[in-house]
Formats: sequence, C-alpha cells, structure tokens
Amino acid sequence: MATTTWEYATVPLIVHATKAILDQWGQDGWELVQVLQSETGLVAYLKRPVGEK
Repeated sequence: MATTTWEYATVPLIVHATKAILDQWGQDGWELVQVLQSETGLVAYLKRPVGEK
C-alpha cells in the first residue's frame, strides 16, 4: 500500500473575501486543514497530495 505524501500551504485570509480565497485554493486541489488567528489576522493551513495539479 502506497503512502500519501502531502504538500502544505499557509494562506493569509482577508475577512471580507474568505470564501472566495478558499474556493480558489479548493479548485486547485487544496484541502483546508485549519484556520488560526495570528498576530496579523487569520491564516488558513491547507494540504494536498504531492503531484496534484
């Protein structure tokens, strides 16, 4: 059985455009893992299997 290898991205979120930002990343094959509050605002953590898109 093959093990999935992941790549990760962190994306700053603009509150009034959160859905549009996440939809765009989702269309590129990224899955939202978590959203956290940072010192500068919201940050989305995403992952997708290596080799997709």
